[in-house]
Amino acid sequence: MLTAGDFRKGLTFEMDSDVYEVVDFQHVKPGKGAAFVRAKIKSVLTGAIKDTTFNPSEKFEKATIESKQMQYLYNDGELYYFMDQETYEQIPLEKSMVEEALNFIKENDVVNINFYKGKAFRVSPENFVELEITATEPGVKGDTSSGGSKPATVETGFTLNVPLFVNTGDVIRIDTRTGEYMSRV
Repeated sequence: MLTAGDFRKGLTFEMDSDVYEVVDFQHVKPGKGAAFVRAKIKSVLTGAIKDTTFNPSEKFEKATIESKQMQYLYNDGELYYFMDQETYEQIPLEKSMVEEALNFIKENDVVNINFYKGKAFRVSPENFVELEITATEPGVKGDTSSGGSKPATVETGFTLNVPLFVNTGDVIRIDTRTGEYMSRV
């Protein structure tokens, strides 16, 4: 068991027969009255986010989240297939569950999939990925690394801003947590 006073970002707990992850939290101690915890929580099963306040002594059951490294194989138009690298078991997931991760993964990439009671609920790519640029405006002589930026599309179809010196065909490193350009490889 854990109390609302123990909340930290990323913590998962059970409440009202659902599992929630703490997205953001704040301990509030007003001048008058009792202290409370203001939290933004996200349902890990449905993805719904809500703002709620808790009494710091409220108790919740800690949710056990299992995490597995799996390889993205292919999609058949509706479902996306991932393979457990130890058992070679394949699991199909719907597009809504993998949509965010698709910006940064291509076939045969390894991803992290979170499960709650055997049900997959989140697909996360590695923190940093290297992808090839398929389309961007050509660089102009005199463009430097400290100049401006321009939009570029990578091989997965994701569009981001890159420095002016980056060209089509270059491989770049992207931070998948923010979707930002890190460096040219």
